[in-house]
Parts: sequence; C-alpha cells; structure tokens
Amino acid sequence: MQDKLIARAKELLAEGKVQKVVGWKKGLFEDDITPAVFSSAEELDKDFVFNKYCAANLSKYLVGITRKIEIAKSTTRMNNTMAKQRDPNAQDAPIPQERVLVFLKPNDTYSFTQLLKENRITRDDVYAIGVPCQDTLDGGDVCETCKNKKPVSCDELIGVEADVTPVESTRMAEVAKIEAMTADERDAFWKNEFSRCLRCNACRDICPACTCEKCVFDNNKLYTSQKVAQTNFEESLFHIIRAWHVAGRCTDCGECSRVCPQHIPLYLLNRKFIKDINEIYGDYQAGADMESKPAMLTFNAEGDPETTIVWDRSHDKEAE
Repeated sequence: MQDKLIARAKELLAEGKVQKVVGWKKGLFEDDITPAVFSSAEELDKDFVFNKYCAANLSKYLVGITRKIEIAKSTTRMNNTMAKQRDPNAQDAPIPQERVLVFLKPNDTYSFTQLLKENRITRDDVYAIGVPCQDTLDGGDVCETCKNKKPVSCDELIGVEADVTPVESTRMAEVAKIEAMTADERDAFWKNEFSRCLRCNACRDICPACTCEKCVFDNNKLYTSQKVAQTNFEESLFHIIRAWHVAGRCTDCGECSRVCPQHIPLYLLNRKFIKDINEIYGDYQAGADMESKPAMLTFNAEGDPETTIVWDRSHDKEAE
C-alpha cells in the first residue's frame, strides 16, 4: 500500500496537478511517525511511510496550508490592482495556482468534510485521496473511530471501498458505564482523570474542530491561560469548555485521546455529547456530508425539546 501511495503522489506531482503532498514521515524508530509535507519525488522516496503507526489525522494541517495558498492569490490580485492604478497599461502578474495532495483514512475524511462545511479549508486547493484505516494494513480490524464510516469528499480512493458494510459498534459502551454511575461516582471518576492533566494543550492543538484564530485559553488577560490548575474546578474547566466548544462538530476521530501524554480518556466527553445529541435531536454524524446541519445550528419548533428536558432526563435517571 505504501508503494502505491508513493507512486500515485509522484504521478500527480509530475503531471503538475499538485505541488505538495501531505502525508506521514518516518522518524528514528518504526513507531515514530509524524505528519509531514513533501515537495518532490525524492523526498517521498526518502521519508514517506504508510503503516499501522500512521494514526495521525492529517485534515487539520490543511487549514494552515490552504490559508497560505489563498493569501498568495489575494496578495497577487491586490498587487495587480495597485499596479493598474499606477499604470493602466501594467501587465497583470499571473495568479499563483497551487494544490496540495492529502491522504485521508475513512475517519479523517469526516474531519476534512466538517472543516469544508465550516469554510476552514478551500476545497479547490486540495486533492484528497482516501486510503484504508491504518489498523487494517496488517490484516487487523478497522479501528473503532473508522468503523462504519465510508470515505467522503475524496477525489479518488486507493485500497478502500466507497461503501462499507455496517458492523456493530461498541463505541458508546464506555459512555453507558459512566452514565450508570451515581453523580458522586462520576465526579470522583473525572476528578481523578483530570488531576493528571498537564495543560500541555496537545488535545486542543491536534483537534480538527479547534481552529479558532485566538483560543480563550491563550488569552493572557484571563486566568484561563495559566498552565497549572490550583483547584479541582480549574482542572475541569479546560476540558469541559473544550468539549462544549466542539459539541455537534466533533467527528469522534479520537485524536485528543491519542496524543494525550497522560492517557486521559477525553473521547468519552465528546462521545457523551454525541450520544445525547443523537438521543434528543435525532441521529447526526458530523462531517458525513456537506448538506446536513448539526442539531446545535437548527431549530424545529415542533420536534425540538425544551432545553430543560436535558436536566429532567438526567434527574429522572438518577431517581430511578
């Protein structure tokens, strides 16, 4: 599979259809894989790798890359306009045209599509190729986050089918276990998990849904920017606010938990939101298509519940 991806990337580079390739680069050790940008066939032959350790979701890197492409275009247009003002006979400089190739696993394509819906990525600047889940490369089963997800918004597919056969998913089983706890047990569970947080911001930085230009947790005028939490409340503050921020937009890619150096199960917070949204407003999968709107951005006067139903439902469960 790795050779096929390299060969296809070389073809697109040689044909001039793309000028850069976003993929995975091997490091010192076999499992030391990092996202990287390649600009030539030589770089691909030397460093490109695709194996079971290529778990990184590459979609978020396209936000910065396509932004630079669009800035180059708009700068050239502005310079042409200013040149015309100085000299009506001035020749327009050609608008730079650049396109980047990216390899996306089934789950990654959902993050990619969600970013397209939010206008964080310019679609014309990207050539997307769908590839298999990394866990299947050695004959294994599809990972829990890729399960039941078909590749979407891709220009072509290599080694992966356009449709998937639905299989039983157990991704909400752990959420159900926490829901079955008493309020005190849940409080103790999350206090224990959050107490290990280093505030390294790895979960935020890797999350495809976290693309704000200025994060509230980087605001030096607020105490939220501090790294060391002084109380249990402050330990929870960062993660709960971040979970609310991505509610209805999280594709459940699992990147937040994958990169956490303290192995905090942050995905459970996001899955709890997903589970509640599905139960209250109807099934919704973020990034599944370009048309549907999330429950948090729609309102149905006849079908949507009052906000108090969230509390009532929780209260009734505890009463049982």
